[in-house]
Amino acid sequence: MSLENSEVTRIHPVSEDVVEKPKILEARFVLPFILVASLFPLWGFANDITNPLVKAFKDIFLITNAQSSLVQFAFYLGYGVMAIPAAIFIRRFSYKAGILLGLMLYATGATLFIPASIYMEFTFFLAALWVLTCGLALLETTANPYVLSMGHPDTSTQRLNLAQAFNPIGSLTGMFIATQYILGELKVEEFRKEEKLNNPEYADMLPSVVDGKLTDALQNFAVTNPVDHQAMQAADLLTVRGPYVVIAVVVAVLFFVFLFSKLPKTISADHPLTTSELKSTFGRLFRNTCYLEGVLAQAFYVGAQIMCWTFIIHYGMTVVGLTAAEAQRHNIIAMSIFLASRFICTFLLGFVRPGQLLMLLAAAGILTILGVIFLGGYAGLYCLIATSACMSLMFPTIYGIALKGMGDDASLASAGLVMAIVGGAFMPLAQGTLIDMEPLISSIPSVQTSFVLPMVCFMVICIFGYRAHYKYKI
Repeated sequence: MSLENSEVTRIHPVSEDVVEKPKILEARFVLPFILVASLFPLWGFANDITNPLVKAFKDIFLITNAQSSLVQFAFYLGYGVMAIPAAIFIRRFSYKAGILLGLMLYATGATLFIPASIYMEFTFFLAALWVLTCGLALLETTANPYVLSMGHPDTSTQRLNLAQAFNPIGSLTGMFIATQYILGELKVEEFRKEEKLNNPEYADMLPSVVDGKLTDALQNFAVTNPVDHQAMQAADLLTVRGPYVVIAVVVAVLFFVFLFSKLPKTISADHPLTTSELKSTFGRLFRNTCYLEGVLAQAFYVGAQIMCWTFIIHYGMTVVGLTAAEAQRHNIIAMSIFLASRFICTFLLGFVRPGQLLMLLAAAGILTILGVIFLGGYAGLYCLIATSACMSLMFPTIYGIALKGMGDDASLASAGLVMAIVGGAFMPLAQGTLIDMEPLISSIPSVQTSFVLPMVCFMVICIFGYRAHYKYKI
């Protein structure tokens, strides 16, 4: 029996007459939970201040949608590279050591935005994001199973949903800063506005046509006025780096807070993992079909989330005719709905099985994405915003279902689920490529038809929810 299970037995004795309902959070874990939960906004902030950079870098560096999507590729590739080493590191040392190393890499990656902006190289920004994300992978591989272990296994999914509810706070902060201090301050956006004022005929054209003409005007400006264009690039990159320098300082402060804090040990990590132990653990994981399906579902969920939150700016600008800052404000509305829905769904999990609720919300996500594709205009944009309500439950619930009953295997099992976040690296790249191509349906702009990819993702999640509810009884 694992340590956490043996502890729960002592804390929740079972009598012949009364079975005490386990608490979501026991008193002895309240302070450690609050401290660890403070980490969840950190990756929410990083995710959502980075999403708008896809569009920003496209205009700053004059690259294609597929090339600018490399921002997400670099960002989420760190999860794929670091997840397994992070889990082994945690088992060798402790959850606290994993948190400290994660915070160190996070701060380092954010600080690397300084030389990247000085040299004005797109690839340098990609490298900085990759280092930053290696830190995020360590933090997520550590924090998620640590929260699951802080109490009774029957309440682990609710506990993780509660901790994950703090994640959108960081996301909203990142979105607000991206809107007010990045997208709203870019010189390239001022250039686009001036072009619209100088060409009143654009008001009678489709937004997708106007967007193409503005891109052509930017490219002509770079050729005819290279010095002025370079000065505009330098100013915009300085604007981009500012928030990352600030978050580097905040993360450095948190590093010292955790360094001098005492956290409870909830796993047996007082000896190195041997090769035989690793083999036996991985063997158990590969025989666990619910876990393997959870990893697959998580990869598709993260891909859907990143596509919906990244390309909402493209959708708003190309289909509706909004500015980048205006489109990002709609993203903030989507995240606010996501946050409210997360708390509502955490409450509903007290009455509905996780698998069943996951299945229903994935089905609703399919319907909203159909509206995104076929309605267009503001109606399609509102459907895209509504999709966030459907996504709110998914990450922590898939996580909790896949890790249920793992015990000390949870740290390595968690690595597979964190590695699944690499879905956010490949799928936005595929959607960016679809946007650059001719539309899948000739009468509908390619930005709209590209959302067929998130729809496929929700189909996969719906199937997993169905199997979790009816086959695995979770």
